[in-house]
Amino acid sequence: MAQEQQEGVKSEEQDDLAPKTIDTLEIDLNNELTEEHEEETPDVDYSQLSKEQLVNLLENELTSVRGEGVAAAQLKKAEAVAKGVRTVVDQIKQKDREAAFKTFVEETGGEDGFEYKYDAETQKIDALSREIRGLKNAFYQSQEKEKEKNFNVKTALLGRLRALVDEEGTRETDATGLKSSWEEFKKIQEEWKAAGNVASPHNGTLWATYNALIDRYFSNRNIYFELKELDRRRNAELKAELCEKVEELGKSLESRPMTRDILNEANHIFEEYKHLGPAPKEDQEKLWQRFKEALDVLYDAQRGQFAEQKKSMQENYDQKLKIYEAIVPFTAYNSGSIKEWNAKTKDIMAFQDQWVALKGIMPREEGKELSKKFWAALKTFFNNKGEFFRQLEAKREQNLDLKNQLCEEAEAVLSTGEDNPATTQKVIELQKRWKGIGQVPEKFKDTIYDRFKKACDSYFDQKRAKNREVEEEFENNLKLKTDLIERIEAAAKDKDESSLNLLSAFKSEWSSIGFVPKKDMQAIQKRYIAAINTYVSAIGQLSTKEKEQAVLESEVELVRDGESNRNLYRKENDIRRKITQLENDISLWQNNIEFFAKSKTSDRLKAEFERKINNALSQLDELKHQLTIIQEAI
Repeated sequence: MAQEQQEGVKSEEQDDLAPKTIDTLEIDLNNELTEEHEEETPDVDYSQLSKEQLVNLLENELTSVRGEGVAAAQLKKAEAVAKGVRTVVDQIKQKDREAAFKTFVEETGGEDGFEYKYDAETQKIDALSREIRGLKNAFYQSQEKEKEKNFNVKTALLGRLRALVDEEGTRETDATGLKSSWEEFKKIQEEWKAAGNVASPHNGTLWATYNALIDRYFSNRNIYFELKELDRRRNAELKAELCEKVEELGKSLESRPMTRDILNEANHIFEEYKHLGPAPKEDQEKLWQRFKEALDVLYDAQRGQFAEQKKSMQENYDQKLKIYEAIVPFTAYNSGSIKEWNAKTKDIMAFQDQWVALKGIMPREEGKELSKKFWAALKTFFNNKGEFFRQLEAKREQNLDLKNQLCEEAEAVLSTGEDNPATTQKVIELQKRWKGIGQVPEKFKDTIYDRFKKACDSYFDQKRAKNREVEEEFENNLKLKTDLIERIEAAAKDKDESSLNLLSAFKSEWSSIGFVPKKDMQAIQKRYIAAINTYVSAIGQLSTKEKEQAVLESEVELVRDGESNRNLYRKENDIRRKITQLENDISLWQNNIEFFAKSKTSDRLKAEFERKINNALSQLDELKHQLTIIQEAI
């Protein structure tokens, strides 16, 4: 009888080896699942974000991990984001503090007493990062406590199971005792199944002890061997049903892609399979191989999907590499034109849009390095552009200071209330200096101009308001100038009476007459110039150049007398164009002379070109002389 019992125990112990094998494979499969299917955290360049955007980013992550039911992956992602943000913010904090320290030393001449408090946004970022880290730590502490609690629960269950096994092996029991013992055993099994995971170093030991005690329990219950066989057959049926469920998941891949949810469902089924008791020994290994093959179909599909994903990742990397190579030349770009900088900015932003539009992920290390280089290249371009505009803005700021000084000088003249020729001339000089100063920052362009114009207009309005009686004199001057013009026009008709002496007398008389009303200034001036032109043309003893010189000097005298210099500006531009044209012609002719061979024909051509060059040089000297006269007047 003892030998039969021993053989029965040995047979049952061999049958119950399956749970240990399943437990070992469970650890391997879970490790494989964790290693092969861990989701990658996308690489993000947080240095491109403002502090406000970083705050919003951390607030969004914090919102996603608050509350119950948060997954470890969410906490891991939030911590990764917070870590990346902290790296950027630490750099910003260091730069801000160094800048503040430098300013403090420059202002105080020493380091004593320096204190620096980060701005509200930086403090907010630090607080959000700490809260995310605290939630993550609390989550894992809670898990560890839960695993410790589960360890204590399973340890207590092992104690109850060991006591039950020892009691079965040392005492004789009746049917009632066997039934209560069996009920207690099933209760322990249910409680064991309901208990959660424990820390991995203890998991194998607990399962080994649990399975060993179960084997001992069944070995001690020969009277219930038939019941055990029935239970094993039931277990075999349940395991076969679980195999069918996993096989159905594999078949479903024909009409849908492999997803994380499918693997999670398969793992839940695996948990049920693992907690079922042993099946008959002739079915145990077959069932396990069937279940494992069904699982392998899912894992093979996942591996194939990842192989395809790696291919897609490489293609995405190659496309982004081309975009990076296209923007590398932009890092060395330089120009002195705002328009050209803006055009280049439009081009590089188009490449950035292409980069952002490629949403797929890249190989982790290569993609991280490529992203770092891409955003660094963009940053270099915009730093260079920023430096250009900073220099441009600095020059405009200098111009703004100069124009502010002119405004203050004009306002100072206005505040004296004086309107003598000296103050008027000073205001006019201020206006000339204003025109010589370049642009100011765009936001001050209108206000500074309005301020200066208001001061100048107020001065002249004040001057006109104080001298109403002068208007009558201006009207009288208008009549005198009109009479003079009529006499000049009449003298021009009598060519015998025309002479330079009389011209000088006319000009002296014109200069001796004062101002005319502003509304008539341009018209009377235009008529006077026309009359002078006509008179000069009538002087027979003057050459064409002398006549032009006389007319030009008349116009210059008008400007010196305070008349409008608009015509002189126009004439100056015309002379400059003629000078440029003559210089180009002279250069061309001189270049052509060098190609003439020595012959009678070439000598004539060379002489003709030299004549042209000499005439052009003579005209050029005359034009430069006229330009000098105009520039002295303007």
